[in-house]
Amino acid sequence: MVKDRLGNEIPSSGTPTGLLSFLYRTFPGRIFLRLIRARWVSVLVGAYMDSSLSRGHAKKALRKNAVDMTGVAQTAFDSYNALFTRTRETSLFPFSADERDFCSPADSKLTVLPIDGGTVMHIKQAPYTVRELLREDTDRFDGGYAFVFRLSVEDYHRYAFPDGGRLLTHKFIKGTFHTVNPIALEELPVFHRNCREVSMLETEHFGTVAYIEVGAMLVGRICNHRKTAFVRGEEKGYFAYGGSTVVILTEQGAVTPDADLLQNSSHGIETYVRTGETVGKKA
Repeated sequence: MVKDRLGNEIPSSGTPTGLLSFLYRTFPGRIFLRLIRARWVSVLVGAYMDSSLSRGHAKKALRKNAVDMTGVAQTAFDSYNALFTRTRETSLFPFSADERDFCSPADSKLTVLPIDGGTVMHIKQAPYTVRELLREDTDRFDGGYAFVFRLSVEDYHRYAFPDGGRLLTHKFIKGTFHTVNPIALEELPVFHRNCREVSMLETEHFGTVAYIEVGAMLVGRICNHRKTAFVRGEEKGYFAYGGSTVVILTEQGAVTPDADLLQNSSHGIETYVRTGETVGKKA
């Protein structure tokens, strides 16, 4: 279930499809899934989505899906990826000028989870520890929070830095591209099968944070701008074709999440947030 900040339920766009039911719940589907998870398939699909051959898919998406076109001046797109990676007027989504505000980096469905080094977090309904997510033996985020921003196909797929600062380290973790649709999550632990980029950031007001972009099946590219220094609200990158996820981990005593987000998350409810919207406070 997804709710807005006023407590209203938002219809889910993640309804299981017949294709995904076939892929994950039948033996022939599992065999086919093993084939399409290959990296070369993602590359091929990405090339198609970049080409003018996919123009019809873009028109269909605009016609049939609730694609968020707020602040987008363009009305026609030469390819599906041109629609998917569209840009918009950023002034419509300003980040709070209050340096104590911790802001959402993306339009997304948000879950906030307390981090306990001895427990397992359920991210996207899949059991996952911080160490598995980062592929790193660390306890630096114990006592902090995991902010999980799930982007659906209709969302704006560019994401930003929540605060100013500098890049400490960056690494790419190979993985099998996999769907983040709930059907898959019922069958397989997903995140550790996905490729992801992990950036350790030293922020001006919230200490060290881990910023992780997670790719989904048939998302051939996590497109990050290589910045060693950045300012609050500056674009960090974008996802090409497919639904994807941003995870931000904060250290103990750095951020106090907003109470409604913690309340919703404790009941398994995601909260829809917009880019630049305050989701916590400097502790």
